[in-house]
Amino acid sequence: MNPFTKKIATELQLPEHQVENTLTLLDDSCTIPFIARYRKEKTGGLDEVQIAAISNWNDRLKELFKRKETVCRTITEQEKMTPELQQRIDNCWDATELEDIYLPYRPKRRTRAQVARERGLEPLAKWIMLQRGGLRQQIDSLLPTLEEPMTEDEAVAGAKDIIAEEISENERARQQLRRIFRREAVISSRVIKAKADTDEAAKYADYFNFSEQLRRCSGNRLLAMRRGEREGILRVSITVDERQAIETLQRQFVRGAGPSSDLVADAAADAYKRLLQPSIENEFAASSKQQADQEAIQVFVGNLRQLLLAAPLGQKRVMAVDPGFANGCKIACLDAQGNLLHHDIVYPHPPKRYYAQATMTVIGMMKDYQVEAVAIGNGTASRETSSFIKEAIDLYAEDAKPGVPLPQAYTVSEDGASIYSASKTAREEFPDEDVTVRGAVSIGRRLMDPLAELVKIDPKNIGVGQYQHDVDQAELKRSLDQTVASCVNLVGVNLNTASQHLLTYVSGLGPTLAGNIVAFRKANGMFRSRSQLKQVPRLGPAAYQQCAGFLRIPNAENPLDNSAVHPESYHIVEQMAADNGCSVADLIKNKELQKQIDIQRYVTDATGLPTLQDILKELEKPGRDPRAEIEAFEFDEQVKSFEDLEVGMELPGIVTNITKFGAFVDIGVHQDGLVHISQMADRYVRDPNEVVRLHQHVRVKVIEVDERRKRISLSMKL
Repeated sequence: MNPFTKKIATELQLPEHQVENTLTLLDDSCTIPFIARYRKEKTGGLDEVQIAAISNWNDRLKELFKRKETVCRTITEQEKMTPELQQRIDNCWDATELEDIYLPYRPKRRTRAQVARERGLEPLAKWIMLQRGGLRQQIDSLLPTLEEPMTEDEAVAGAKDIIAEEISENERARQQLRRIFRREAVISSRVIKAKADTDEAAKYADYFNFSEQLRRCSGNRLLAMRRGEREGILRVSITVDERQAIETLQRQFVRGAGPSSDLVADAAADAYKRLLQPSIENEFAASSKQQADQEAIQVFVGNLRQLLLAAPLGQKRVMAVDPGFANGCKIACLDAQGNLLHHDIVYPHPPKRYYAQATMTVIGMMKDYQVEAVAIGNGTASRETSSFIKEAIDLYAEDAKPGVPLPQAYTVSEDGASIYSASKTAREEFPDEDVTVRGAVSIGRRLMDPLAELVKIDPKNIGVGQYQHDVDQAELKRSLDQTVASCVNLVGVNLNTASQHLLTYVSGLGPTLAGNIVAFRKANGMFRSRSQLKQVPRLGPAAYQQCAGFLRIPNAENPLDNSAVHPESYHIVEQMAADNGCSVADLIKNKELQKQIDIQRYVTDATGLPTLQDILKELEKPGRDPRAEIEAFEFDEQVKSFEDLEVGMELPGIVTNITKFGAFVDIGVHQDGLVHISQMADRYVRDPNEVVRLHQHVRVKVIEVDERRKRISLSMKL
């Protein structure tokens, strides 16, 4: 049994057998998507979030276990380990508590207390801590025995240094102070005077003279202050009432009255100011930052998931337009598989404004490449380009043959397109094209399949996170990679069209196997069955088991190869079909035959009801895409710039980013407005995700326009 099972089960409030089975699967190198989808009998139906939590706790406890080994080894080498101390360490599951236990034994730099001990003052410190009478006699008898001559004041000061250090290392004292900090700590920020009037400082104006209880400080405010501190604009501190903290220590260590008790009281005050206060403040600075990081990462993860699972247009012939003024609009025409057919540049806008020529060029491309949709980037000149394209479509419609569907225009986020266009991946895909063409292609492919295109870009560059450069980068990467993998495996991947980047995120694969699959596909042609994966170099049985269910082959010889039914369960479907006197293909097509299946007949020790129920759902809609259908959107034609805005206007908009404090909405003026959480509904809203989702089409009212700071405040209370 895993030594951490009981602890994890307690922390996550899950049955121990579910946790133990999940840990066993993780130890066997099963991926989270695979476990969640194909091992429900073993986990009791745990979802990906719960499995990820178990995995994270397991990793955390492994690190704690390693730290325990280091602590025990160090104390043992000092010959100070006792059975009682060993038991305390063994029973400790909290990293902070472990460090408190270890603190008196941890190797230190040469402290004032250490110097005092070397000078022979520890006996005096111990006597003072007893707080009995006869202090004068103790000092008088000690001074002549010291190797280094010193005055009475020097001896007392050294003894107090030793006492202060012992107080600072006392577990109970540290816990009491932590309780005070948890309850009453205040975080404050002040502007550094020399920076107050600089342009860089303007964005931190709200924090020039700011104080708030730490436990009430939201993650976004804390991260903003810490960024200002890092940039040398703010000075940030976490404090409690000093007098209360010192009195708490003195109540613990001072007993009675007298000269020794007064010295202990002084040492307690020194221990707090010099040792404990900086240490505890650093602890709370780190823990509050960690909590803020987690909050920001969770918001980022939620937004990324919504973005990756945004509605796809599907396999349509697309004209992609990367708008621009002086440098023109870059246009790329793509076939239904996203392959580049043609590209050009037109200049419909000032300063060149070759409007008629640009219009004829666009109409010609629509005809030549039978364009079914137009993807327009949402950057500079987006609104003007949208108007130009719509007019071109109207002119195209006049000459189009009856019954020929007209292209529909869509606005597509450009965030990260420039990063992709200059990347190694883009150079490999389009070695003979420049960055402008690659950027336009990316915009078009995002419309067709956002997930397949966005996986090529570092999630930090696609515009849905806040403070992503301020949070723990390792934790951020782990969480974002896990989210991308979750989305890819939820949707499934077409084995014959997926890029190497997309395949990398499929359960059980990775860069090497993904590259081998693409190379095998180039050398041998399209995959005809999932079983052909076994012929891919280095793709062994374990990898095949993990990846096969998430890879789809449309028009495969076996229709189950285009479904989420795992090959290990094909024999079950085949038996169902045989029992109904039909083929597997007929069973998939015939809903009446599916209704006749009694799944209880197929329950075995290896296959339970959860798997059988999933199989039936998949037979009903094999290879179904869980994403919604795309919707077209149009901004208000009367509002195109910041200067056009007026308080009270009601405008259509698209949600571009969701935070803990509200949502940012694009209203077509090249500057997103903020709908604060308090302006999202006529009721209390705890989380903006209760009201909006990324890329949702909303209607908002302008309630404030700050021209100096270029800020727009919006409301959804119409």
